[in-house]
Order: sequence, then C-alpha cells, then structure tokens
Amino acid sequence: MSKSLSAVVFWGIALLSFTPWVNAPLALVLGAIVANGIGLPAYVNPAAWVKRLLAIAIIGLGFGVQLDVAWQVTTDYLSLMVLSIVVTLVLALGLGRLLRVDGVTSHLIGSGTAICGGSAIAAVAPAMQARNDQMALALGSIFTLNAIALIIFPWLGNVLDLSQTTFGAWAAMAIHDTSSVVGAAQAYGDEALQTATTLKLARALWIIPLALVTGWVYQWRTRQESTRKLKVPGFIIGYVLAMVVAAMLPQLDSVYHLAFGLSKQLLVFCLYLVGASITWARLRAAGWRPLVLAVSIWVAIGVFTLSWLLTMTKF
Repeated sequence: MSKSLSAVVFWGIALLSFTPWVNAPLALVLGAIVANGIGLPAYVNPAAWVKRLLAIAIIGLGFGVQLDVAWQVTTDYLSLMVLSIVVTLVLALGLGRLLRVDGVTSHLIGSGTAICGGSAIAAVAPAMQARNDQMALALGSIFTLNAIALIIFPWLGNVLDLSQTTFGAWAAMAIHDTSSVVGAAQAYGDEALQTATTLKLARALWIIPLALVTGWVYQWRTRQESTRKLKVPGFIIGYVLAMVVAAMLPQLDSVYHLAFGLSKQLLVFCLYLVGASITWARLRAAGWRPLVLAVSIWVAIGVFTLSWLLTMTKF
C-alpha cells in the first residue's frame, strides 16, 4: 500500500475514534489492525504521542471528579492498594525463580504489574541498571496483557454484574497501564471511570517509593551510588489541580463538563494509538517465560483484589 493511502486510512480511522461509533476496546483493535495490516505513516510515533496526549486526557478527566469523593475513594481502598503492591512484588520474585526468569526481569514485571505498567518499569529500570533486553521482555509482557485487559475486563464486569464503583476499583488495582485502566473503565460507565482514574493515579504515586527502595537495595548490593532524580509525574499533579479548581469554582460546571467529555474522546484516540503500537515482532520478543510469569501474577492479583472488593461490599 502506498504511503499516501496508508496515511489516509490511519487518519480516517483516527477521526472515527472521536465519534460515538468507536469505543475504547474497538479503538484498540482498530489500531492493531492498521499497524499490522497496512502499516503506519513514517512520521507517526504512537508511543511518544500517547505519552503526551494521555497526560492531557487524564488532566481533563480531573474536572469531572469531585474532590471529596476522590479523597473518600482513596482512603477507602488504601489498605487494599498497599497490600496488593506488596503481594504482587513478592509473587513476582518467587514465581520468577520457579520459572527461571532472571531477578531483574522478574522485578521489572512485578513493578509494572503492581503499580503502573510501563511507567513503573521505566522508573525502576535505571535504579537497578537493567539492560535493554530485560526492559524489552518486561515491557513486551506487560504491554500484551494491557491489550487483553482492555477487552476482557468490561466483559467480565458485566458477566459478574459488578457495580460501577466495584468495577472501577477492580480495574484500578488489577490492570497495569493507566491507558488501559481508564479505557476499560470508560467502556463500563462514567462512575466506574471516575473511581478507576482516581485510584489508578493514587496507585501510580507508589512509583516514587518503589524506585527509591529499588535503588537503595541495588546500591547496597553493588555498593554503587545513584544519581537519578525521581519526580512525581506531571499529569498526576495536573489531575489533582483540576479537581481542586473544579471544587473551588463550581460556577464553571458547564466548562468542566465539556472538558470531561472531550477528555474521554481524546482517551479513545489514545487507545487507538496504543493499538497501533502492537506488532507481532513485539509480541514475539517478549518470550514465553516472562509472559507466563506476567500472566500468573496478573491472574493472581486480579482474583485477590476482586475477592477483597466483593467481600467489602457484603459488609
């Protein structure tokens, strides 16, 4: 297919992602079909675009979340959040040894599963001087599961007849990357989206202590000094500020509603770009052992968090 025609197809479907006809899961599938079928225009860099546009979408979603509700949701699920992170990291190291996956790759997969997918892996890897191939294996495994989660989680939520709040909390705890969390939650409903986004961003803050502890342990083992500075992701700060502004200036509610709606549509486009990043080569590069490790941890933490949430709703 010619370059001009591939560009027309790519942008034509991209425009459809801003219409009600294309939801988040469908956008992901369409992106993967385009990437592996006709190919992407040479100037398109899905990973770089998603990083920037997703940050904007997340900040916009903050205008649709009430500050008091966000605080209540975070405190309600704090114990589950902390426990799920600890359990995931312990499982990653234990199962990694059984599957004969090297310790660095196991820790990277565990970090990505426990906190924030590729962002956590990117933050932790330099702290322990992970090699490029170890990062690639971890990212490939996590990326594959993100795509699967975006499709099967809303389906499972409907099969299990989960409430909006329960599904949003489950998605925030059991899905890796922010894009897939908010994409799955959006497909389930607005209340689920607000709960999932708030909890996911609170969970993402744990990148900071995890990277610090990882660096300290690595330094202790190798007696090296780290010069890497850790920062809070800007979109988390922006999301919180958006909630604060909406709470302090309620008279602009119509503007916030518009920003929230536009952000949801921008999120669908981001998922289209995520799908466009899925290639057979990337899936093959992940290898089977790291993928089995990632799947095992993911299933375990998904069952654990859902069981906890369903128990909470009974009392």
